[in-house]
Parts: sequence; structure tokens; C-alpha cells
Amino acid sequence: MPENDPLAATPAADSPRPPLAFVTPWYGPDLPGGAEALARQTVQRLQRRGLDVEVWTTTLGGLHSDWSKNAHAPGLSQVNGVPVRRFAVFRRDKAAFDALNWRLMQGLSIRPEYEGVFIGEMFNTPELYEHIRHHGANRLLFFVGYMFASTYFGAQIHPQRSAIIPCLHDEAYARLGIYHDLLRAARALIFNSQAERELAQRLYGHPPEQIWEVIGMGVDHDLSWDAGRFRRKYDLSSPFVLYVGRREPGKNTPLLLDYWRRYARETGRDVRLVLMGPGEVQIPPDAASHVLDLGFAPAQDKLDAYAAAALLCQPSVHESFSIVLLESWRAGIPVLVNGDCAVTLRHCQQSNGGLYFNSYEEFAGAISFMLDHPQLRRTMGRQGQRYVRDNFHWNVIEEKYLNLIDHLQERASSAIADTPGTA
Repeated sequence: MPENDPLAATPAADSPRPPLAFVTPWYGPDLPGGAEALARQTVQRLQRRGLDVEVWTTTLGGLHSDWSKNAHAPGLSQVNGVPVRRFAVFRRDKAAFDALNWRLMQGLSIRPEYEGVFIGEMFNTPELYEHIRHHGANRLLFFVGYMFASTYFGAQIHPQRSAIIPCLHDEAYARLGIYHDLLRAARALIFNSQAERELAQRLYGHPPEQIWEVIGMGVDHDLSWDAGRFRRKYDLSSPFVLYVGRREPGKNTPLLLDYWRRYARETGRDVRLVLMGPGEVQIPPDAASHVLDLGFAPAQDKLDAYAAAALLCQPSVHESFSIVLLESWRAGIPVLVNGDCAVTLRHCQQSNGGLYFNSYEEFAGAISFMLDHPQLRRTMGRQGQRYVRDNFHWNVIEEKYLNLIDHLQERASSAIADTPGTA
């Protein structure tokens, strides 16, 4: 693969900042998922600020792809003007990984001696690690997602130049010993929320020399939406509750559907649940008339849906940020979240932009209350809108990253100067 090629970005003439590489397990312009969107948008925003940014990733197609197969050609390409270097994946023991991953997905533990098998057989991309070894010393390295092999093996190569954006959840994976050591060794951890930072403190402690920053992700404010267009397109005349995101047990969509089936049966209200996002979902037959499943819909439809909804429901308990809350508030629509998720609960409490539930009775009561009080619903939506504008405008997020990059470069330069034989 050519290293001196015309597609590689060059730093702006007036920028003293070092070149960057964002290392992700997969990368693409339309990949669903919060971590995927965070990587994509942060990279593009920093490039627009004049920084030399590349993405180093695998040839995998995404979270739900076969991690044994190359979905993209290896080599250098551009994605929305960003140089992206993809490295092939090779043979692995899928059965061994799947058996261990199944236990972790059920919230069960695995024996310490099997942790190496779990991370080693996740996906195998040795050429990516060689590239990091040979070219990472000239860049600051940002690794997205704590649990992926690309972060585990890659961040250990140049730890003093490595920052990890863990997107940490309170889950069985986070308690594996391999991640404890990994997350304590990196130069910096970048959190999406204060609640995520507090979780890291409980699980791993804070090494005194490690940089910790809460940055999160920005929200575009120059977008447009049309509530009436969405209602006309999908023939929706009655109020509806919106769910946006992956439809899977990890996001608690089975719980949402179970609660919704019971709510529709017990209240008899003329209200529907609209689902948008990738993944398979099994809608109970007795709830089918009260659920509209749109699957993976166009981006404009999603924007229009936020504006048209009575409220957004986010039932997940495993969130490090939850971009869908901010997107809903951007359109002035309130939210209902799971009270067992510290991150989304904190967002609601700080914004006064929604309610939360810890049981079916609270779920049903909150939805009925919001539907019956449209003026209060609009007030909560406006409060959420203000919270997003004040805290998650991209200008705010970009400045936080620029300050962190300056700090990281200063630390990296000090480490080199302190190394024997480099003075």
C-alpha cells in the first residue's frame, strides 16, 4: 500500500497541531450506531478545522456484518473527503469467539484464561497493527470503542500517544481483566458523559498521570424537517411514540414492545409506536395494529419523524451518550427514558426535557401524562432544545477536542524529551 499518496491529507499551513489517526473497527458514510456516528462526524469536523486526519480501519462491513469476511477492498480511499486506510481481516476461530461472546451477552462471566481467546478471535487484522507500529509514532491516535480488537491491540503499541473513546457501558464486557489493564494504560480517556466517567472511576480507578475528558458528540443545527410530510407519507393522523435505533435485546426493544402491547390493550388509546432503525424485530401479533415498523429509513424521514412524534422513547440501559435523545430535543420533542440507565437519566434531569420509568406502571403513566398534557410536552421539548444548543453545538465539541489535542501533544513531547538518549 503506498504511503506517500496524493489522497493523504496534509495539515493546514497555519496549524501547529500534530496529525491524527482515528482507529475504528469499521467505517462508512451510512453505518448505523452511535459510536459509528461519533467517529465519522468527529473526524469530518476536525478535518474542516484544518487538521490532518486519517481513519485507519478494517475491511469489515459493520457491527452486524460477518467479522470473518472482507466487505471492502483493502487500501486507501476517501469517504466524504477523509482519507480512509482499510486493512484486511484474516481467518479466526469464530466458534470459540461466539461461545464466549454468548456468555458475556447474557451478563455472565468468563474465566480469565479465556479472555485472550475472546479478544484474539474477535477479528484478526495484523496488517492494521503493523501500520500503527510503523506510522503511529508520527500521529496522535484516537481509538473508538473499548471492547474491539482494533482498540485492544492497537492502543498498546504507542500508549503514550493513544487516547481511547471507550463508549463504556455497565456490562459484563467492561469487567474483563483485559480491559481493566488496557484502559488504565492509555495516555487519555475521552468520555461521552459525566455518568460514563463515573462508571470508569468505579470500575478502573483514575491513574494520576492519565488525562480524562468528558467531550461527547455535537449535533448539527442547520438541518430542516417537516412533521406534516412524515405524517402524510406514512398516513399517520393520530399521535405516535417514536423509537429510533438498533432493534435488538441490547437496546431493550423486546421490553419496549412488551410494554407497548400491554399499554395498547389496557388503555385502548388511538396511539401508535413507530420503530425506525436496523436489525430484526418480532412484533407481537396482538400489538401489530398499534405498531408501525419502518426499518432502516432514509435520513430525512428520521428528521421528519422526530418533529412529528409526540415523544421519543429510549428504553436502553446500555448507553454512554445516546445521540437519539439530542436529536429528538433538537426538534423540540420530549423523551421518555429507562431510569436504570445513568446516562440517559442524567440527560433528562439536567435538561428537564423528559421523564423516566422503572416499571410498566411508570412507563404507562408517563406516556398517558405526556399525551394528555400537550402544553407541558412542548415545554419539556423546548427545555431539551436549549440543553442541546448550550452543551452540544459542534463549535463547543470541536474546541474541547482542540484543547485536548494540544494537551496530548504537550504530554507526548515531554515523554520523548524525558526518554534517555533523545536529548
